[in-house]
Amino acid sequence: MILSFTPLLAENLGRSLVNRSLAISIGLSTALLWAHPASADPFRSSNPRPIGDKTEQAFKLLFEQGNYREAAEVLQTAEANEPLAYAMKAALAYIDRDWDSMGQNARLTRESAEQLLASDPLRGNLYIAAGQFLEGAHTLSTEGTVRATPAILGKLQQIFDSLNKAEKIDPTDPELNLLKGYMDLMLAVNLPFSNPNQAIERLETYAAPSYLAQRGIALGYRDLDQPEPALIAVDQAIQETPNNPELLYLKAQILRKQDKGQESLRYFRQALTMQAQLPKNLAYQIAWEQCRTVNQVRSKDRDCSTVAQRQVESPGSQPSE
Repeated sequence: MILSFTPLLAENLGRSLVNRSLAISIGLSTALLWAHPASADPFRSSNPRPIGDKTEQAFKLLFEQGNYREAAEVLQTAEANEPLAYAMKAALAYIDRDWDSMGQNARLTRESAEQLLASDPLRGNLYIAAGQFLEGAHTLSTEGTVRATPAILGKLQQIFDSLNKAEKIDPTDPELNLLKGYMDLMLAVNLPFSNPNQAIERLETYAAPSYLAQRGIALGYRDLDQPEPALIAVDQAIQETPNNPELLYLKAQILRKQDKGQESLRYFRQALTMQAQLPKNLAYQIAWEQCRTVNQVRSKDRDCSTVAQRQVESPGSQPSE
């Protein structure tokens, strides 16, 4: 059934998995468990993998705190043999539209994962799939949908094969279920006749850390236009990581979907107080959506592109409402 929707799948996988939502979707595989900091394993409370202190620190900065800028600095000295570090570098390069760096780090994600196969076949196969995903997204970004589609389709079966190999080793592994849960949920949201319930159950039952699992569930319900369960999930994520501006932004979006525009403005404002740690294009998007909501709630007619650009150029200042 997947192959019958391959043009749609190719475009959505490429764009969704490395855009802001996929910075999370790839970042999904880069979370950190507060309860076990000494193990340098973001996912496992038992049998931890030696992922590395620097890589773990970058995970915490990016996914607990939403601090892109400091995470990028830490990643400059991250462990050279850890595919997770390269995957994060590739995702951050995508956000900056640095295609050369993205392509290089996508390749290094896959190559370092291939080297990991002998000692840790589960994570090796998992990040071979992630690296192939990133390489496909890089091809889409640099060559366009029409030219890139054959190459992306060629990678899809390899991606699914690698994930299946990882799942056969341990179907309950939290890192595997976090990454695969996000991917399955994205497919369910973007493809006709797909059912998101299995992906949501995977995230709820096996994925860790829980705040990233709940974040994925909230994103899925948001995109399925089901704001009530989306709000429950994002509130759980915020309870665990209350200072992450992206979660506050996500809650603002969900409240707006519920026609609670005035209430959503509180969360748009809170997210923008931390805009200095976010990429400029993400800060711009938050400011633009805040302006659009103000226009709707207060019957204004401002040019939100101008308002958002002014907000990005003057970090720390709040646009007048």
